[in-house]
Amino acid sequence: MSDILKLKEEYLKKLSENISLENINQIKSELFGKNGKITNEFKKISNISADEKKKFASEVNSAKDEIQTAIEKKIKDFEIEQINSKLQSEKVDVTLPERSFVQGKIHPVSQVIDEISSIFSEIGFSVEEGPDVENEYNNFTALNTPDNHPARDMHDTFYLDHKKEFLLRTHTSPVQVRTMLKGKPPFKIIAPGRTYRSDSDQTHAPMFHQVEGLHIDKNINMGHLKGCLNHFIKEFFEVEKIKMRFRPSHFPFTEPSAEVDIGYELKDGKIIIGEGDKWLEILGCGMVHPNVLKNVKVNTSKYQGYAFGIGIDRLAMLKYGINDLRAFFDTDYRWISHFGFDPLDVPSNYRGLSR
Repeated sequence: MSDILKLKEEYLKKLSENISLENINQIKSELFGKNGKITNEFKKISNISADEKKKFASEVNSAKDEIQTAIEKKIKDFEIEQINSKLQSEKVDVTLPERSFVQGKIHPVSQVIDEISSIFSEIGFSVEEGPDVENEYNNFTALNTPDNHPARDMHDTFYLDHKKEFLLRTHTSPVQVRTMLKGKPPFKIIAPGRTYRSDSDQTHAPMFHQVEGLHIDKNINMGHLKGCLNHFIKEFFEVEKIKMRFRPSHFPFTEPSAEVDIGYELKDGKIIIGEGDKWLEILGCGMVHPNVLKNVKVNTSKYQGYAFGIGIDRLAMLKYGINDLRAFFDTDYRWISHFGFDPLDVPSNYRGLSR
């Protein structure tokens, strides 16, 4: 009998005995470890003559397969034995009351993002996303932001390197740049996501959420912008009429630029959106600056369009009566239990997310 066959018979006999899991692991190490007996037999193959190599290799492989099969069976038998032992010794009292069950809630910000995406998808907008860590070009330069603009300063922006080449995006407008650079007009997109600025108080947080809108095509004008925003605001706040005004403003990436105010009134301490003699600023917008279109290789003699930016957290606060932005990020279960949404109990104007 060859040495390989003797080795196989020896260890198959050991595995047939009543041994522990520790003994099984020890056998595996003795045979198949870095310097195991079977491992060393395989190392001999390269030194054997061609005539004997095939027979020797066959014997080694056969021994290896038989021993491994025996080991696997032994481990499986050992596991089954343990399970059976537990079943015999452990009992479950089926008369005990069930454990308490706490159902999670949808965060107001997540809910509002879905509502916004649903409303805009119905009028032909698609949803685009981009990274939270951006380069300086996409976040500022491509958007026509001059070098001396206050937004570039350290007290407003979270830079990630000393050269100020990478940063946490200060708005979701870089998604517009990325979308236009990788495609060709027309473009009709919204870009919801997290944004970051160095600010923190009752109505500001270092991290907050924005949604950018962009529509680039032939013959797009401010009338299209006004109609789009009028439709969105009425659908989001679930009102039939909306009192809205455009105030002249300035943003580096739009010209002309405007701030949008909507009418509201106070009733029983609550803000009622729609009609009223008071005005509430809700978003910024304008026609995309020709320099921005040139930076993303869009022909300004053929195409133009509008863009807008809306604070998602602010919309959530207005619609659902939340008076402190910081609570969004406190991870207080009591708060989410009160302001959160049951997955099966969504607002009446929610159509389902379309992406």
